[in-house]
Amino acid sequence: MTVESTAARKPRRSSKRVSAAKKPQSSEPQLVQLLTPEGERVQHPDYDIDLSAEELRGLYRDMVLTRRFDAEATALQRQGELGLWASLLGQEAAQIGSGRALRDDDYVFPTYREHGVAWCRGVDPTNLLGMFRGVNHGGWDPNSNNFHLYTIVIGSQTLHATGYAMGVAKDGSDSAVIAYFGDGASSQGDVAESFTFSAVYNAPVVFFCQNNQWAISEPTERQTRVPLYQRAQGYGFPGVRVDGNDVLACLAVTRSALERARRGEGPTLVEAFTYRMGAHTTSDDPTRYRHDEDRAAWEAKDPIQRLRTYLENEGHADAAFFAALDEESDVLAKRVREAVRAMPDPDDMAMFDHVYADGHALVDEERAQFAAYQASFVEEGK
Repeated sequence: MTVESTAARKPRRSSKRVSAAKKPQSSEPQLVQLLTPEGERVQHPDYDIDLSAEELRGLYRDMVLTRRFDAEATALQRQGELGLWASLLGQEAAQIGSGRALRDDDYVFPTYREHGVAWCRGVDPTNLLGMFRGVNHGGWDPNSNNFHLYTIVIGSQTLHATGYAMGVAKDGSDSAVIAYFGDGASSQGDVAESFTFSAVYNAPVVFFCQNNQWAISEPTERQTRVPLYQRAQGYGFPGVRVDGNDVLACLAVTRSALERARRGEGPTLVEAFTYRMGAHTTSDDPTRYRHDEDRAAWEAKDPIQRLRTYLENEGHADAAFFAALDEESDVLAKRVREAVRAMPDPDDMAMFDHVYADGHALVDEERAQFAAYQASFVEEGK
């Protein structure tokens, strides 16, 4: 296979696919890939997928709009409109590919970074921002879209997903459950326990690990001696590593894992090998612990650019499509910006509400102390 620069204008190639077996050997990890960083369509013996031009454009649209929303949220945090934001920059393919593999009756348990999956489930992007502004604890009804509220506690959602999946199985439903978590969460005991329970009870759950290689400032090699997907072997269910920057491969692998769960064959661990292009959250500074050249290398594997290259080379999208999508992105960004700025400021005292169902003396004491502290800033006579 000839590797060409994506920046160069290339003539349209035929849609004939290249066998993955003919790819040159490299130091890159072995993983399922259907679309190379150069935009070349390849085949895989176990995972393949045929999509129409319209479906391919839809995946591209999903990734572009998700990235634009994410960029707008980051800017809003920098402007003081949000208290915090966890960017998904670079992980769009993993989220959109897996999100579009789901059926409406499947149930999703996310972390706090699955903005692309939320988009696929029909959750309004503006609803994701209320928690980060501090005006609510989620902002959407989980059962309306089968998309659970964001989970801040690292790894706990995998247990929730496992329990839900066990219930689904007992109900006799053929729906499946998917739990998202990161490479850092893979070191948590909750994840290990969820693997054990899901395997023993043959739960219809897919564990989707987005290995972006950094648990805040801790690299993956400081957490495991083997590739993360291989951990599944010790629990008795299969694991697979997929190119997390390849939206087609993520779609194919996740769809296969979900279908396996629906057939009653139990859990699967999917490791989406990707890279966090930005900071862990807006309170993080990645320049303190990783090198610029690493990011530059991964920018060449950008999930959006590789699909755009494929669309252009195969004649599946023209300049009018990309221009219209740019306009749609601007409209989305404006709507998100206006919605956030229209949100009320957080109620300072609300954080003491609902901590305990029946109240608690210590919470009451803390509320009174905080109220007195707040009052100390009020000028006399005002």
